[in-house]
Amino acid sequence: MSAVKIDCITKNFTAFKAVDNLSLSIEAGEFVTLLGPSGCGKTTTLRMVAGLEQNDDGSISIGHEAVSDAARGFFLPPERRSLGMVFQSYAIWPHMTVLENVAYPLKVRRLSAKEMELRARAALRLVEMEDFAERPAPALSGGQQQRVAIARALVFEPAVMLLDEPLSNLDAKLRAQMGDEFRKLQRRLGVTTLYVTHDQDEAMALSDRVVVMHKGRILQMGPPEQIYQRPESLRVARFFGSPNLFTARITETLRDGEDGLLVRVEGPGITGLTVAQRGLEPGREITVMVRPENLSPFKPSDDADERLSWHGTVAHAVFRGSRRSVVVDTPQGPVNVEIPALIRVTQGEEITLYARPEGAWAFDPQPEEAN
Repeated sequence: MSAVKIDCITKNFTAFKAVDNLSLSIEAGEFVTLLGPSGCGKTTTLRMVAGLEQNDDGSISIGHEAVSDAARGFFLPPERRSLGMVFQSYAIWPHMTVLENVAYPLKVRRLSAKEMELRARAALRLVEMEDFAERPAPALSGGQQQRVAIARALVFEPAVMLLDEPLSNLDAKLRAQMGDEFRKLQRRLGVTTLYVTHDQDEAMALSDRVVVMHKGRILQMGPPEQIYQRPESLRVARFFGSPNLFTARITETLRDGEDGLLVRVEGPGITGLTVAQRGLEPGREITVMVRPENLSPFKPSDDADERLSWHGTVAHAVFRGSRRSVVVDTPQGPVNVEIPALIRVTQGEEITLYARPEGAWAFDPQPEEAN
């Protein structure tokens, strides 16, 4: 039984369809992230699971219990769903202490004062904030407030945690630190989590599965590495970083491997082997994607003739501390490449870039999504 089952839900706001026939199952203990730009429907989806918005069509179940079914006119309010929620604004009440903030959901559920304190302190201990229990809430830093919000969401042991952009108010360093800490806590507790963000790095680092959304629909879902390295469409490929995209044609299928088909491709200035989407046949025009970090300026000692390669001239290079971002002008157009910072290149220098077959990906460009 899925911890959360979303079946064909739709949400309309006047003439605007925010979520369009979306279905998703989340397994017990799984961390799933809804990822996409503003307006893609990810927060509206989360709010329907929370009961803060009512779906116009479809149904939602949490565990064995239906919480919303538009066909039956059934809707369970938020307070009757076993959910912990953390939002972008942490909603820490300034007139309460840290302990009182965390205990509040238990007060609403009419637990005894002793039980409330024991459970609130246990929740604070989970996020390493027990020593701050008596402190006034406004005296906390942003990161500390975020921990209190998480403790408050966990205090009544919810079946599912919902988080909407919970790290966006923090600076970059603290955001990464708090994300890592929350992921460790989530794994330790095994709490099922549905998370919303527009930050690709955050989604990659935290999730068991990423769900990429656009215009209220799911474009692709899967493990983070699969979404990043093996996109199924141009839109998903372009959503992450600055991928290099080339037009080519499959000339030969060599074998079906664990990661996809191994094929030979040819195109303007391109020839070599790449992994490809299953179902593509020789003669098919495809898009070849190579991520900047999957390119290397070092000539390989083996199978060099089988690798994709680009020869060109360094247009410019930017030192970024741990790496250099380089743009190389080639006959196929500019190629973006990320290289170790210790490798020095100069503007105007001639350079050859190589990509291993597994470092490239050929897929159907789906022209309708390119528009």
